[in-house]
Order: sequence, then C-alpha cells, then structure tokens
Amino acid sequence: MRLGLAALTDATRPLITPGDAGTGIVHFGLGAFHRAHQAVYTEEAMAKGGGDWGTVGVAPHSTGVLDALRAQDGLFSVTSLSADGSETRVVGALSGLLHAHSQPDEVVALIASAAVRVVTLTITEKGYAQGAAVPALLARALHARCRADAGPIALVTCDNLPSNGRYLRAVMERIVDPGAREWLAAQVSFPGTMVDRIVPAATPESLALAAANLGMDDLAAVSAEPYRQWVIEDAFPGGRPAWELAGAVMTDDARPWERLKLRSLNGVHSALAYLGALAGRETIADALAIPGMRELMSRLIAEDIAPSLTPPEGVTVTEYGESVLGRFANPAMGHRTVQVAMDGSQKLPQRVLHTIQDRRAAGAVPTWALLVVAAWMRFVQGSADDGRPLLLDDPLAGRIRARLADGGSTPEAVVDSLLGLREVFPAELAEDDAVRAGLVKWLATLDKHGVEATVAGAV
Repeated sequence: MRLGLAALTDATRPLITPGDAGTGIVHFGLGAFHRAHQAVYTEEAMAKGGGDWGTVGVAPHSTGVLDALRAQDGLFSVTSLSADGSETRVVGALSGLLHAHSQPDEVVALIASAAVRVVTLTITEKGYAQGAAVPALLARALHARCRADAGPIALVTCDNLPSNGRYLRAVMERIVDPGAREWLAAQVSFPGTMVDRIVPAATPESLALAAANLGMDDLAAVSAEPYRQWVIEDAFPGGRPAWELAGAVMTDDARPWERLKLRSLNGVHSALAYLGALAGRETIADALAIPGMRELMSRLIAEDIAPSLTPPEGVTVTEYGESVLGRFANPAMGHRTVQVAMDGSQKLPQRVLHTIQDRRAAGAVPTWALLVVAAWMRFVQGSADDGRPLLLDDPLAGRIRARLADGGSTPEAVVDSLLGLREVFPAELAEDDAVRAGLVKWLATLDKHGVEATVAGAV
C-alpha cells in the first residue's frame, strides 16, 4: 500500500495537513537531512505557531526522491532510532515539489512571488562551488524578485560551512546581476545557522522498518537519531516560522555554535570515518568500538579541538564532545563510514584543517588532528588495511589520483603530493615543516601497522 493519510494512526499522522497552509518557504535539496531536520522543525512550528509556511521542495538534479515524494503527495516519514527501539511519524511540511533542472522558470517565478519570504538550502559543501547550478538559479530568481518588487527575503544555508550565512552572501554578491546588487544589500538577509542531527542513508532495512511501523510502504522514508539541534541567527525581514516553538535556538551570532559543531562533531565524525573505513569497519559505531578509539577521540577533542575555539556561553567543549561520542556509539544508526568519508576534499578544511591552523598559530602541534589528515591521505590511495578497495567519491578525485600517480609511494612522497592540492591545503599548512613531519610520521605508522595497532599504540 502506498503512503497516504487515510490509513495512518493518530500516532503516525502529520502534525499538519499538507496544503492547509500556504507556501512561504522554498527549499533547495530534498535529501534525507532536510527531511529529517528542517522539515520536521517547520512542521512543528506551524502546528504550534501557525502561519503560511508550507515548503516547496526543489530537487536540484536527480529525480529519484522527487518522484517518490510526488507519488505520495509530498508525504514522507521520519523514524527516530535508539538502542531502545524506534518511532515513526509522517511529516506534512511540503506544500509542493519542483525540479530545478527541468522547471527552472517555475522555480524563479515562485521565489519572485511575494508569498515566499524564506529560501533554505541543503546542497552540501560542493553545491556552492563556482559555476554550481543552484546558486546560479538562485541569483536569477533574486533578480526577478528585485524587478517584481516582491519585498524582503531571507536566504538560509543549512550546510556545514564556516560562517555559512556570510559565505552564502559572498557567493550571491559575486554572481547576482549587477542591476540587483543594491536591492540585494537592502532587501536580502543571510542568517547563519548550525544544524545537527545524524541522518544515515536509507537502506532496505530502514525502509522495511518504516513500513512495519506505518503499515504501508514509504519510498521516501528517512531514519535519524532522536537528538536534533538548530541554531539560527534571527534576521528574517519578511517574517519566519516560530521555529523556537519547535526547539530551535534563535541567536544574534551562530558562529560559535558552527565552530563547535564543525570541529567537535563533524571533525570527529570524519576521523572515525577514515580510520574506521581503513580498518574495515562498516559503521561509525563499529569504528568507535575499535579498542582504544574512544580514548583517542576524547584526546582529539580535549587536546586539539577544545584549545582551538571559544565555545558558546555555557557550553564546555569536552562535555559537548563526550556527548557526541555517546551519540556516535548508537548501534541503531548504522551510519556507514564510507558515506561519511565522501567529499573529503570539501569537508576537511572546515572540519579538521582549521583546527590545525589555529593550534599552529598558537605555537602548538596538534598530534591527533594530524593523524586524522594522515588517515584521509591513506584512504584516498584506495585500499583498506586488509587490501579491500575503497571508493574515492570526491569532486577532486581526478586531481587527487593524478597527484598520487605523479609522485612516489613512500609516506614522504604521498604527503608532499597531497599537500600540493591548494584547493584543500593552504600554503601556510603545506609549507609548515612541523605539519609535514607529523603527517609523514602518522602515515608511515598507518602504512606499517594499520589502524588498529596504530590506535592501540597511540593511547
């Protein structure tokens, strides 16, 4: 049976009926994270605070999820997974669906309408690269909105980028039509955000669990941990949903939260992904269970990450980091190491390299953060400790392979080849003798002993 409202129980029904509220938000990126995070917050905010804040979801490229959602009238379910069991509820936040590639004019017209006052984005770090499709389409839509004099609007990136709102502003200022730049400065805000919820990729098992809990199939089902967090700079000139009623933290400056999460959660996530994948561990929880790994991650947090940042008021980095490790240990998540390891060239700078840069600026050599980078350098060579192949899924895969092919295979040669990737490593790190020496030492150890022995020997 296809997912629909008629057969749902009270416990699984949406908090709002799709279509009851008008459209006030356009969202780019229909991936699992948006459906398990912003869509959930927005539905709860409308249920508690009202308002015409239905979301038209825009799929930038592929149509798989889009087709599934269209077949289900925009409905999808979110299953919260814990060691104690699961709970599934259908979400009704989506008021419409569009495909950017085949319906660009419809997307432009919608954003140019006065009804839409917020645009949100989850297009991943690589989605903001020069020439990327979504920013270009958004620039066209903003120009149309300017000509239509449709009123102010907020553009809200929910991707893991440092100072993400300011970053998006810089991107749009660079590419928007010159005739709209003055209007952009006066009428468009770019609130910074910090988003947090672990959302693994769907599997046949997770889809089967959702179907069992619902009593019907959901081809767009997502699973996630129970924990969630959304910190948002409160700068919405055209209004916004009452997200605080759904638990969001509204603030004047999200940057301390961004740095805390990028380094203490995302950085540790990447560390476990590369070390775990090399050791042949399927999931993040499996990687954390390697003897000595939890202690090593605790030392990464306490000795390298905590001294590199000033956390939000009332937050202790080590306590936050330990809570993160507890979440990563959740065996019900099944978050695959190779999934987290994707797009490393885009993720490493803000997740790990900024920690190294700040510690070097303070005169320290961050031992454990350099191990993480060395693990990435071993991972991109394409084989695990037992010889099994590791897929390099990365926008710079061709550049990485070319540099490795042109250099030697010794740890020194590999480090020098990869440090030459200026898209990843700034000159101040690439030319730092202490950084290079630390990377060579760790890569040589990983090459000789493998991850499990390296971790055991390190702690």
